[in-house]
Amino acid sequence: MKGSIIMIGDKLRELRAIHRMSQTELAKSIHVSQQVITKWENGKSEPSSAYLNDIANLFNVSTDYLLGRTSDQTPNKELSKNQKLVAYSIDPDISDEERKAIIEMVQAAKKFRRRI
Repeated sequence: MKGSIIMIGDKLRELRAIHRMSQTELAKSIHVSQQVITKWENGKSEPSSAYLNDIANLFNVSTDYLLGRTSDQTPNKELSKNQKLVAYSIDPDISDEERKAIIEMVQAAKKFRRRI
C-alpha cells in the first residue's frame, strides 16, 4: 500500500511539472487545500477514488497511470454506452468519427470549466 501512495505522489509531482501547475493551482482545480496536495505528494495520505478520477481527467491520463499500474498515460478513449447514447441523440445519422469529436468537445468543455 505504501508503494502505491508514493507512486501517486511522484506522478502528481511529475504531471504538475509537465503542466507547469503549482500545488495551489492543482488544489483549486479539484477543490481541495494545498496542504492536501502536499500530503499526497509526500506519501502522507492518498487521494480517494473520486479525486483520482478528477486528477486523471484534469491531466488527461488514466487512473491506472496514476496508480503505477501502467506506464501508458493515455486514458481509454472507448466511448461508454451513455456517451454513445448522448451522441446518437444529437443526430442518429452521424458517423463514429463525428460522435467521438462531439464527446471530445464535451470533455474539453468540462476540463475548461474545472480550470475556472
